[in-house]
Amino acid sequence: MNSVYSPDYIEGLVREMCKLPNETDWIEFKVNHKKPQEIGEYISALSNSAALQRKTHAYLVWGIEDVTHSVVGTDFSPGNAKKGNEPLETWLLSLLNPRIDFHFHETVLDGKRIVLLEIDLASQSPVAFSGKEFIRVGTTKRNLKDFPEKERALWRIFDRTTFEDGIAAERLSDEEVLLNLDCPAYFHLLGIPLPDGRANILERLEKDQIVSRCETGGFNITNLGTILFARNLDDFPKLKRKAVRVIQYNGLGRTSTAKEKEGSKGYAVGFEGLIDYINGILPVHEVIEPALRKEIKAFPETAVRELVANAIIHQDFFTTGTGPMIEIFDDRIEITNPGEPLVDVQRFLDSPPVSRNERLASLMRRFRICEERGSGIAKVVEQVEHLQLPAPLFETPPNFTRSVLYSHKPLSDMRKADRIRACYLHACLRYVTGSTLTNSSLRQRFGIEEKNKATVSRYIRESIEAKMIKPLDAEAAPKLMKYIPFWAHERQFD
Repeated sequence: MNSVYSPDYIEGLVREMCKLPNETDWIEFKVNHKKPQEIGEYISALSNSAALQRKTHAYLVWGIEDVTHSVVGTDFSPGNAKKGNEPLETWLLSLLNPRIDFHFHETVLDGKRIVLLEIDLASQSPVAFSGKEFIRVGTTKRNLKDFPEKERALWRIFDRTTFEDGIAAERLSDEEVLLNLDCPAYFHLLGIPLPDGRANILERLEKDQIVSRCETGGFNITNLGTILFARNLDDFPKLKRKAVRVIQYNGLGRTSTAKEKEGSKGYAVGFEGLIDYINGILPVHEVIEPALRKEIKAFPETAVRELVANAIIHQDFFTTGTGPMIEIFDDRIEITNPGEPLVDVQRFLDSPPVSRNERLASLMRRFRICEERGSGIAKVVEQVEHLQLPAPLFETPPNFTRSVLYSHKPLSDMRKADRIRACYLHACLRYVTGSTLTNSSLRQRFGIEEKNKATVSRYIRESIEAKMIKPLDAEAAPKLMKYIPFWAHERQFD
């Protein structure tokens, strides 16, 4: 069972796994572990754990040391491995119930051989191997029957139907599927060649649940396939209201509309065009330097891209009649999506990524449209601070999530609430990168000269009084004071 991925993709995926601080419930690292029975049990445990953690795949990786995550290489060769006289893959598949897909990939990292086993998540019932169901508990493989609370949680998940699982169009012929979906874009975004023939194209789309086989013949196009790869969302009545709208206004309010455009393509197919369109109408500021006059965008393009991607990925698709919306004003850009976030907006920088639409998010990461593991918001704040712009605002109007980027504003024109938000996000960004807020770092963030450090001290006091930051050590001398977000714990800092 082989799946085609580019070598760069496999290498990047393994390197991302190595960055994790510990093994997770859905990733296991080995060096030369070759016992077929235990490999089968790990497939069961990891598949069930992936379902429990709402992951689209689980992974077993050979050639990575499990404690340090160092690349050490492996001599395990799945293509040559056997159980008795039977090839390992065939033997494993025969003892899985229900049968799930798994794929071995081989790559080279730092000159050392690595084997990656990609395992589909359990989808309708717990996966058993050789008649027993397994689960991961911490970093240990255990019998699922010994953990009834996890078994109950798994069955609750299986009972739920996700948006991605829904069907947008039923009983289509091969030709109709290829006419409705931009299939070449799917392979282009993955960086792999377009297969020869319709059957091979559809087989690959089926593996990523872009399409599914209809029991009465032909193919169904899933909601996931439609929302990402539709050539025209208007052809799918259930989903056409999920198209992205971009509205540009004259001035600071909504009374005068300059431009309005609604996308028609699926998100993956149309994303680069959407970003190009937004960047093309963003307000610009003219900057005059010695012997040079140039225009710069009012908003950092990287930050806009990340927030648009987040709005698309994390929206609540079960909120009917509305989709993501980007509103551009002279002084700000507001990016709104249906559904309140699954984590507190004040914890966007440090919380592990949680998505209602994990398979959609996974594909968008594979297409390199969005950041891996929640680093996008940190990049947004970093970009804003680099340009010394007002801090972004994250808020939750009823049943919606909104992110607001502001264009340049003199510090003297910022409200107290703006300064407190900037101090707090600066403290968050410093904390998640292993540092702390200081008078010096905040002066640099605001572009304030050292002689005015008393002003920065006042901003810090405002943020402490608002209970958004706190001293790392309240007993430290004034010149040595460091600050962390209100939710943070003391730890060793550089």
